[in-house]
Amino acid sequence: MIKTFKIMLIPNNKQKTKLFQSAGVARFAYNWALNTEQENYKNGGSFLADNDLRKQFTKLKMAEEYKWLNDYSNNIAKQSIKDACLAYKRFFNGQSSFPKFKSKRKSKPSFYVDTDKILFTGTHVKLEKLTLSRKKNKQKFNWIKLAEKNKVPTNSKYLNPRVTFDGINWWISVGIEYNDSIEIPTNEGIGIDLGIKDLAICSNIDKPYKNINKTQKIRKLKKKKRRLQRQISKKYLINKKGDSYCKTSNIIKAEKKLLKLNHRLTNIRHNYLHQVTTEIINRKPKFIVLEDLNVRGMMKNKHLSETVAEQCFYEFYRQIEYKSLWNNIKFIVADRFYASSKICSCCGSIKNNLELRDRVYKCEKCNNVIDRDKNASINLMNYGKSIA
Repeated sequence: MIKTFKIMLIPNNKQKTKLFQSAGVARFAYNWALNTEQENYKNGGSFLADNDLRKQFTKLKMAEEYKWLNDYSNNIAKQSIKDACLAYKRFFNGQSSFPKFKSKRKSKPSFYVDTDKILFTGTHVKLEKLTLSRKKNKQKFNWIKLAEKNKVPTNSKYLNPRVTFDGINWWISVGIEYNDSIEIPTNEGIGIDLGIKDLAICSNIDKPYKNINKTQKIRKLKKKKRRLQRQISKKYLINKKGDSYCKTSNIIKAEKKLLKLNHRLTNIRHNYLHQVTTEIINRKPKFIVLEDLNVRGMMKNKHLSETVAEQCFYEFYRQIEYKSLWNNIKFIVADRFYASSKICSCCGSIKNNLELRDRVYKCEKCNNVIDRDKNASINLMNYGKSIA
């Protein structure tokens, strides 16, 4: 199995400049590859393989106009061309939409690092060709400080290293291959019902995992966010010139504050999801069952859309899925039309007149009285038993 590590970088100002320039090289090579493919198609040519494009790009770098590309690692451009060709192949196979050109303003700055050239220590990472000088004192420029110590194994083979910028900080992500887990869990399976009132209700415990968005800390940050958004909106209106809006330095500062606040809210939510999913996985169940929620349909409800988005259901699914794979736990997704809430977990009768406002399930046949979400989680567990 492959585990991915993502660590924040702490570059100095000169290193930051070089990282942005490297991301610019990656964007240039990607856009050049897309443009070449399109021009070739218009002229009646067939699809160009990435090997042919890379040979053309090598000749391009010999021209006086593009000599600046030689100041950066050759692997950045090579991988960008490969990514562009892969995007084309995915389009032709019907797996994605037609590839778009990367924008300097809108696209996320990122670039590839060669697996043979990258080196990790407990505190630093070495990238390729940040400096052209071969002097020992200048070579220190290639080493960038890591925000976390001793997180990445130093004597390993790294897969697909990428450096990315999220608007505030630079990050590096690498994949490392590990041996598959041999241990086979033997504990009872778990059914999980996701909701808005509480995040998750498990079939094997009575206490639900609470909705973190209802805590005082999140509410204060959301209030601060609303105020900041109003301030930015007013600044834009004050500095409006005719039909266009003038972005002043104060607006840029306020928008950076808003970006940091959004990142903080996202990080708090994702950290909570990691805590919940890890706790569930550590119980070592045979299987885990989640229902296939129609999140897109739920988002159409204007009264619930914001709350549903804040719950991060997709991230919860993603974390449970890969953590189950790591621990040999069978991950089951119940059919979207499986009526987990309407079926009685005691006798199996179906209550068709159950409405969304009914928070307690009362069975008319066996007089079973149980919390609606708890009843759904038990039914999901029984669904998993029938499959597993």
